[in-house]
Amino acid sequence: MSDATDATLTTGIVRGEIVGDVRRFLGIPYAALPFGDLRFRAPQPAEPWSGVRQTTSFGPTAPQSRYPGAIGELLGSVQIPGDDILTVNVWAPRDAAGAPVVLWIHGGALERGTAALSLYDGTAFARAGIVFVSINYRLGSEGFSVLDGAPRNLGLRDAAAGLAWAHREVAAFGGDPARITVMGESAGGAIVAGLLARDESRALIARAIIESAPLEAQPVAKAGRVTAQLAKRLGIARDRDAFLGVSPEQLLDARREQSAGSSPLGGAPGFQFALDEESLPRSPHEVIPDIDVPVLIGTNTDEYRLWFTPEALGKISGLQLLIARLAMRIPRRAVAAYRSAFPGASTGEIFGQLATDLLLRAPLTRVARARRAPTYVYEFAWRSPVRDLRAAHALELGFVFDRLDDPETRRLAGDAPPQELADEMHRAWISFITTGDPGWPAYGAERTTRLFDARSATVPQRRTDGMDRLP
Repeated sequence: MSDATDATLTTGIVRGEIVGDVRRFLGIPYAALPFGDLRFRAPQPAEPWSGVRQTTSFGPTAPQSRYPGAIGELLGSVQIPGDDILTVNVWAPRDAAGAPVVLWIHGGALERGTAALSLYDGTAFARAGIVFVSINYRLGSEGFSVLDGAPRNLGLRDAAAGLAWAHREVAAFGGDPARITVMGESAGGAIVAGLLARDESRALIARAIIESAPLEAQPVAKAGRVTAQLAKRLGIARDRDAFLGVSPEQLLDARREQSAGSSPLGGAPGFQFALDEESLPRSPHEVIPDIDVPVLIGTNTDEYRLWFTPEALGKISGLQLLIARLAMRIPRRAVAAYRSAFPGASTGEIFGQLATDLLLRAPLTRVARARRAPTYVYEFAWRSPVRDLRAAHALELGFVFDRLDDPETRRLAGDAPPQELADEMHRAWISFITTGDPGWPAYGAERTTRLFDARSATVPQRRTDGMDRLP
């Protein structure tokens, strides 16, 4: 039986539990319920409460659909009913005082995911002396619609409110508000980049970790394509009043229909950040090079192998690759460089590596090369034995969180991933959160990169010949 533990916040007293040597608080509201009059509105402060609020279970998850098809067999999903979706969770060392803090932001293409996933348990970080905080935020149409009469980038604004909550309240759990590292993977990493691009949020950030994330916000017309198509499908105007008349479940149904039949070469538009004078006036990839926040950033070697099944890759022909190359303005010499870097790769695999680097590694590299503040780059290269995933998107998470026994890790990594690699990566992340140095030289003229594998090494960044030719 666990012992109870209390913390006093500005909104009231919360009661969590002590599990071993860790204090754990789950489902604490950081903002008001974003439904009813507050639906499609900027996040508002959470209502104070009287008495002691029990915080021993995760709060409701944001409206979302489960991952479809093959990817749904690899990525788990947790769905908890309810409207109080803007909540935080805290794992803290039992006797913490002035401890470093990390704020974790989950991924899921801006339309799936939750901090309640077992993989994101913060116990290992808390045992290392870090106060670990995780948040939920609005997803999909609720969080990233581009509507007339509604603020833009609501999910990003939610994350900014969660960061402000951590800065205001974390001392109650023994954390130092001046030592907050924001950390996220995939869409969560994109949100970290978005927070760095916002002046008011960046002022609260001591360090940042960005894993496998796009770094670019889009003009309103491009970011709003998914919303425009959904409105057309529903036969309604693309404005707040019209969308208020459609339930979250109906929006999810329409999104599933919209996405059905997507292919690697012709998918439905996805949710993206919109450039917006109030919430995101400049794209993160333009801002991050000039800021002085230390950054740990990287990707996995074979990101695309989570997104595209082997069957889909096998169907990509030379003609399709040529059409894609011309549409994306990729020079022929770049494709030749990738064929040289991956001898024996199929046409689909070359397309996948190009897609990985266009979306993730090339923007990362341009940002890293332009920065003057400490920047540490990694590449996760360990190959999973599951479904020929190799070093696919999201595979590194079980290693970073040191949760190789978690069912979510085993879906991707199999039954015997190397604990030594998890020890190494988890230790590097802890070192960066604590000291600002993960243990290898900063990126610079030599393009120094830490290659995480069964035998890790510090090496010059790989595949630069082809990547430097990408648009």
